[in-house]
Amino acid sequence: MAELVFFSGTMDCGKSTLALQLAHNRAARGLAGVTYTRHDRAGANVLSSRLGLKADAVEVADGLDLWDDVTARRMHGDRVDFLVCDEAQFYTPEQVEQLARVVDELGVDVFAFGITADFRTRLFPGSQRLVELADRVELLQVEALCWCGARATHNARTVGGHMVVEGEQVVVGDVNASQAEGGETYVSGLDAEASDAGAVGYETLCRKHHMRRLSAADARAAALSPEVLPLGLDEVDLAAVERLETLRLFD
Repeated sequence: MAELVFFSGTMDCGKSTLALQLAHNRAARGLAGVTYTRHDRAGANVLSSRLGLKADAVEVADGLDLWDDVTARRMHGDRVDFLVCDEAQFYTPEQVEQLARVVDELGVDVFAFGITADFRTRLFPGSQRLVELADRVELLQVEALCWCGARATHNARTVGGHMVVEGEQVVVGDVNASQAEGGETYVSGLDAEASDAGAVGYETLCRKHHMRRLSAADARAAALSPEVLPLGLDEVDLAAVERLETLRLFD
């Protein structure tokens, strides 16, 4: 029986890599699929992973009706056995409903991949609808890590290395240093101090440090302060920063 499955996790936990692997495995068994994505780090009409893998994909614009797209392909004689839908958090709720209809009425498996919540810990509309409609929600087992070494559970946006909780919900970037369209540079936490003051970056944090709004760069700055126990840091945090500084010496 066909299913709508939502694979979810934080940034940097291997969602796009799994999406590419899943599509490859099914194609190797003679199944025909369509890959969709939106706002991929590599640009339009491509699904890419941070490991360097990539594949052609259909860009999901706001006006794309996924039900119409799949049925049109079939009417033109194309087989469609499954769909791989990456960056599904950026799909509209209506597009998620169209995916559910593809599963129920056409018997096509749909595998959606995306993050659940934004940098403010608010659900993306597309992800919320997927949680509501999916037959299964799978949490990816590859754990992203906070700067302190704990499992990262939240996505954070930084400006000049400092965590922010206001702004547009969608600002496309990456957790690795890269150049995005429009000239804005996106950097990760430990690289933020070497970036421009206004550079927008993303990093993953544990709940404790997300709620404290303590990015990697802020933690390092606080640890170097003359206070005996810097504001926002406990002894465990200080040990984690010291470990990071030691690792940086050997980079």
